Amino acid sequence: MAEPTRPMRRQDIRRENEKTILLAAEKVFAEAGFGGATMQLIADLAGLPKANLHYYFATKEELYRSVVQNIFEIWLQAANCFDAARGPIDGISAYIDAKMEISRRHPDGSKVWASEVMHGAPVLQEYMESTLSEWTDGRVEIIRRWIEERKMDPVDPRHLLYMLWATTQHYADFGHQIETLNGGKSLSDRQWREAKENIKRVILKGIGALR
Repeated sequence: MAEPTRPMRRQDIRRENEKTILLAAEKVFAEAGFGGATMQLIADLAGLPKANLHYYFATKEELYRSVVQNIFEIWLQAANCFDAARGPIDGISAYIDAKMEISRRHPDGSKVWASEVMHGAPVLQEYMESTLSEWTDGRVEIIRRWIEERKMDPVDPRHLLYMLWATTQHYADFGHQIETLNGGKSLSDRQWREAKENIKRVILKGIGALR
């Protein structure tokens, strides 16, 4: 006899609702921008009453901040591979794989972040000056150590990071352009694998990690 299904706990329901809201907000903010987005549009896309939306996020700015911080936290988790890696081949390869998967699965979040930065980061400037700056400094030190250990050429760590961000996030931020040049179709699993391998080969050879 099958066991009865356990009812969802209040904490689980809250987590699921917040996830649904954030995904809907990503899409609306990506398509309409902060100014054009409304809580009603987001509630409609999430399939929730507007009152429920305000229960979880009191204002549009609070929800917007959560969307942008959420994609950044996902990016931070992807960068954990730097800390444990023995060198650039392992670390940068894993980072590219992770960032490309994020671009594939969270394209709208990446677009919202890009729009925020291109408009001078009016909501998240303080966050960038603290969390992003500290994270970047930490990765710079790891890359410098790899250079000192002669595991890669002496390139500027910051410019290398900028190149990695620009390349991997391009597949999210300019996804429509890529699909257009791909005959109007989304990239297949095979094409995503090929993209990852090409990016890793170009970057790792370019910094002298692969001979």
